[in-house]
Amino acid sequence: MRKVMDCRDYPSEMNCTLAISGEEEEVIAAAAQHAATVHGHEDTPEFRASLRGMIKDEASQHA
Repeated sequence: MRKVMDCRDYPSEMNCTLAISGEEEEVIAAAAQHAATVHGHEDTPEFRASLRGMIKDEASQHA
């Protein structure tokens, strides 16, 4: 099942609206890179573990 992470679920001062979807490992990698470059987070194994807890299943659009 595809996964999604949406910055709108985690409001910040930047009012970021980026949403990332794909296979779990793709989403984690892209979200970590985005969080580091845009939001100033450090991309560490611990940070990636916390991201893993934030991703959600993508709602099926093929009902």
